[in-house]
Amino acid sequence: MSIADMGLQALIWALEILAIAVPVALSVAYITYAERRVIGWMQIRKGCNRVGPAGLLQPIADGLKLFLKETIIPSKANKLLFVAAPVIALVPALVAFAVVPFGETTLFGFWEHAHVMAIANLNVGILYVMAISSLAIYGILMAGWASNSKYALIGAVRSTCQMVSYEIAMGFSIVCVLIMAGSMNLSAIVHAQAGGIWHWYMIPLFPMFIVFFISGCAETNRSPFDLPEGEAELVAGFFVEYSGMWFATFSLAEYAAMILISLMTSIMFLGGWYAPLPADFPVVGEFLNAIPGTVWLLAKTSFLIFVFIWFRATFPRFRYDQLMRLGWKVFLPWTLAWIAVIGTATYTPVLSDIIGYWQPWR
Repeated sequence: MSIADMGLQALIWALEILAIAVPVALSVAYITYAERRVIGWMQIRKGCNRVGPAGLLQPIADGLKLFLKETIIPSKANKLLFVAAPVIALVPALVAFAVVPFGETTLFGFWEHAHVMAIANLNVGILYVMAISSLAIYGILMAGWASNSKYALIGAVRSTCQMVSYEIAMGFSIVCVLIMAGSMNLSAIVHAQAGGIWHWYMIPLFPMFIVFFISGCAETNRSPFDLPEGEAELVAGFFVEYSGMWFATFSLAEYAAMILISLMTSIMFLGGWYAPLPADFPVVGEFLNAIPGTVWLLAKTSFLIFVFIWFRATFPRFRYDQLMRLGWKVFLPWTLAWIAVIGTATYTPVLSDIIGYWQPWR
């Protein structure tokens, strides 16, 4: 490969990365706006409505304020780890988007076959996402230890226990999807759900759909699982000593992880970029399938993000023993039992024809 070809390939990679990173950053900014407005409506108040029309410039004002704010590093903190922790927490959340497919395109007819809209269409996409996203815990641990604060350290320890507990349930719920789809490739999992809402894995794997999404809430430290940030007893938890842009980086990591969980739930359980009805469905099928698949995927993801916000406005914070009990005594046995049910149904002659309705690879 010549130097010119290498430069062109590097330019293409850079544009692909920007095509993912910029929309994610803007989405994070305006999810904070949507969260404040939605919670305001749920609590019968207006929410942010001062900066710009209907408060639409509020995220920009908040970002500018945090950027200009002084960054204070505690005198007894480990300065290198203190500064590195927010970056280590953010990078895995962004890098995981590299394998997420946002739809398929023929690039206005220039390509003969539809290409997956992803930076890397890995055959082990699910394994990659789980491996990369689990690295975010190191940033939280480093923040808690480097801050040299008892509140930060307790918050980091809580977060570590919480993420380890719920990653097990998430992993087992994904195993059920792998058994059904017969592939770890994310676009192949979406293709296995083509043909209408009755083919989506939300139906045969509804308990796993619930487990995965609720575990995602716990993984991202969102309400009602926000014990690592418990304001009542830990002030702000593992990032209590952070201010300015370093504080904003932790917030960015949390919301980016929330978007990732919502995208993964849409891809694995809600048919990805497919419309809820096939094109040959009477009256509305052709109209629904005329809407681009990326729009369908983003609409499903937006609904799940709304559910995240809904949880925050509705449920009180769990006690820590309740959180641990839910992960180890409810979700873990539930997922193991469902793996046994799906595995038995798949390889039992009498039941395989029933479960084979959702397994196009058989």
